[in-house]
Amino acid sequence: MRRTALVAALAIMMPLALAACGSDDETVAEAALPSAAPPPPVATSSAPVVPLALEITPKDKAKNQPASVEIGTAVAGGTVEKVAVVDGAGRAVAGAMRADGTSWVPAKTLAFNASYTATVTARSAAGESITRTTSFSTMGRPGKEAGTGLYLFDDREYGVAMPVVVEFIPGVPESHRAAVEKRLFVQTDPPQPGVWSWVKGGSQAYYRAPEYWQPGTKLTVRIGIGGLETAPGTYGNQDRTATAEIGRKLEMRVDNSDKQMKIYEDGKLTRTLPVSLGKPKMPSASGVMVVMEKKEATVFDTFEQFGPVEGYRVDVEFAQRLTWSGQFIHAAPWSNASQGRENVSHGCVNVSQDGGQWLFGKTLIGDPVTVTGTGVELEEGNGWTAWNVSWAQFIKGSALPIPDNLTNVTPSPTNSPS
Repeated sequence: MRRTALVAALAIMMPLALAACGSDDETVAEAALPSAAPPPPVATSSAPVVPLALEITPKDKAKNQPASVEIGTAVAGGTVEKVAVVDGAGRAVAGAMRADGTSWVPAKTLAFNASYTATVTARSAAGESITRTTSFSTMGRPGKEAGTGLYLFDDREYGVAMPVVVEFIPGVPESHRAAVEKRLFVQTDPPQPGVWSWVKGGSQAYYRAPEYWQPGTKLTVRIGIGGLETAPGTYGNQDRTATAEIGRKLEMRVDNSDKQMKIYEDGKLTRTLPVSLGKPKMPSASGVMVVMEKKEATVFDTFEQFGPVEGYRVDVEFAQRLTWSGQFIHAAPWSNASQGRENVSHGCVNVSQDGGQWLFGKTLIGDPVTVTGTGVELEEGNGWTAWNVSWAQFIKGSALPIPDNLTNVTPSPTNSPS
């Protein structure tokens, strides 16, 4: 079913949009974040020795610094050995160096209207050291703050296509996306490369790898934008963190040509279910979607959307949301005679009661669903659409330069959207 949904949420709660087939809401999670890895040691060479020099920011006695401020480190002839930051009471502030050694990032948002002192020591390969100290104070709490949401819950298990999804209310303008993206941290174990990509309007950013996540991957995420300017005069309301795990690999593929859904587990076909898709005047969207929400029982009420002629109110079981506009997979025993033969739904993927219950028990949030052959393409941002484009197209949405080793990646055909 189609309906443009308004996602309106601040802080931790992020309601899902009213479905064309129904409505419900989803709570956004918070959790913990990784610190950046220390920079590698300087390699020795026969090149002329560069004198050791160190400059740090903010400048000493700087005032009104954002609560997201980092300790910038510019080093010649050596590397940063240690950064120690204390607050006005002398208490140590946790943090870590960026992997490229350009700055030290606090582990959480600093306090507003507070003073801090940073001491940085750099050392050369020959053992020479140099230390610099700076004291600064942070700004007061801003009058305008951006709401943020992270669609990951601590200690949950997700499907292999689960993108890291961050929401910003209001959206982040292009002028500020690079600075915001630099504060979006993801660590994967085992390591897998990934890139952030923004949807049009900057209301969401997705993080994914060239291929689906490896089963068993641990995702550790920090959305470190508390106190960071996300738009002119507007600052992020808080940091958000999450640690979650990727489960087994399950894929659903729906083909309108034969009106069948094929379910693959670890690459092997385990079951085929007949389906009925959207009728001609309300067709289902084709594309690579992701299960975003699961409701064992819910109510689809579409009278407001479709009016008294097409509208209806019906109890639905085993519903799995695929788009914000209301495309679901769900049990629809009333269309059993049409499943596998003709399309009669309002845009949803109808399956039998038995099939819907069986599938509901198998799936995870983040499992991929590919629908083909309906003649209507899935729109960007109508759901978690990170996998609905090629890797080459996806990385174009990043606000930061893409490393050379990620620009020409060819995903494996056995572990990427079909």
